[in-house]
Amino acid sequence: MIFEKAAPPKGTVKDWLDARALEDGTAVFFPETGESLSWHALRDDARKMAQGLIGLGVKQGESVAIVHPNGREGVLSVYAALYGGFRATMINLAAGPAAISYALEHSGAQFAFVHESQKNQIGTIAPDGLTVIAPKMLQNRTEIPEFQPDQHALLMYTSGTTGQPKGVVHSHASLLAGGWTTAIAHDLSPNDCGFCVLPIYHINGLCVTMMGALVSGGSLAMTAKFSASKFWDQAEQAEVTWFSVVPTIISHLLHNDANPSAEVCARLRFGRSASSALAVETQSAFEDRFNVPIIETMGLTETAAQILSNPLPPGIRKIGSPGIGYGNEVCILTEDLEAAPAHQEGEIAIRGPNVMVEYLHNPDATQKTFAGAWLRTGDLGHIDEDGYVFVTGRLKELIIKGGENIAPREIDEVLYSEPDIIEAAAFARACKSYGETVEAAVAIKPGSELSEKALIELCHNRLGKFKSPDTIHFLTELPKGPSGKIQRLKLADLV
Repeated sequence: MIFEKAAPPKGTVKDWLDARALEDGTAVFFPETGESLSWHALRDDARKMAQGLIGLGVKQGESVAIVHPNGREGVLSVYAALYGGFRATMINLAAGPAAISYALEHSGAQFAFVHESQKNQIGTIAPDGLTVIAPKMLQNRTEIPEFQPDQHALLMYTSGTTGQPKGVVHSHASLLAGGWTTAIAHDLSPNDCGFCVLPIYHINGLCVTMMGALVSGGSLAMTAKFSASKFWDQAEQAEVTWFSVVPTIISHLLHNDANPSAEVCARLRFGRSASSALAVETQSAFEDRFNVPIIETMGLTETAAQILSNPLPPGIRKIGSPGIGYGNEVCILTEDLEAAPAHQEGEIAIRGPNVMVEYLHNPDATQKTFAGAWLRTGDLGHIDEDGYVFVTGRLKELIIKGGENIAPREIDEVLYSEPDIIEAAAFARACKSYGETVEAAVAIKPGSELSEKALIELCHNRLGKFKSPDTIHFLTELPKGPSGKIQRLKLADLV
């Protein structure tokens, strides 16, 4: 398969992996262990695992859960599911027990590839009937039936304002298109080596880096997790030419004492920032110190990652804008769902080959998300005369912490489980390290001895530390509108 800038990729992930196997270059290098996977070895192992799944009785289009951090086993598990025509169901390891359990049950997955470090937790929270796949179970191999590009390929759960995660479904066509939008925006080629430090159970790690490399024919360096002190040494070891991160990581690199060698900086064509707005000061300071241009972008789970990107140098990068559309169209919708003229604020909407198929088992949410062929992002913004989009706010109340979407209502429900709570609302607080951090405000029964420490511990136990509030404010009454609804967006200023 040949990467063409003019049109989205044709075929399936299986087709593209077969084509890359013929070239037999390096697919993924793992700096922490020194291991590598060639495209040929990756395809062969993924094919054997996929044939084993068919032999096990797993039906094409059926969810196969992937419960893995970044690593060799995780990459193979993802490609095995995609190669066999199964629906790779990515489980967010940072989501907390309740969300993981929900995703496993809602997806209908009967089988799961589970990393050794996750087996105890999965054994505790998995729904009845989920089978953890052991290698010996895949020995009975059966040929893989043909399937089409519109076959379900990916299921990834994303938080929504309702607090209940929504299952975003991508086909092979839209998943490959997600890698293509990245490849054309950043002019990726077989000579490039991307650096994946973001988890592959997020759309950025999976689509931008993994699918970007598959479509462009380049290679990838992948670490189990990001390390500010090791980042530059790992980049040198793998000879990376670009990396994709979130603003939090850029900030951590900027404030760490580790410095790259001149060779590393010369080799790096660009760094890519996504998931939340990058502070102008942080971007300027990073570029001044490391002499590596940062390309600000924007993407969604629902669009297989990237929808907007600033051009590479010497193209014009407009600071404060995530850029222009590559491979998809962008418009601003008015309240009447009509296209707005330049500079008029409205809801940012996208249409193109990278747009999702649906929200699994949720036709109402799917219908509300689309205005005809346009996917409504829930973000407010405007487009200037040059086609650059400027994000001005969010219609949704999501808290975006370090690139991770957190639904406030999910936290509210945990707080309300404490009997002494009368009112509760989680909200975002601007934070230099994470972009946004989580706080909450509560009103409690008179005479209650309920403490902030006890409530935070409750959230830690139910949600995990990452999603839990750092601070909980005790108020006599939370602000409300005329209808009695708590005005969440006023809380940050109020407290």
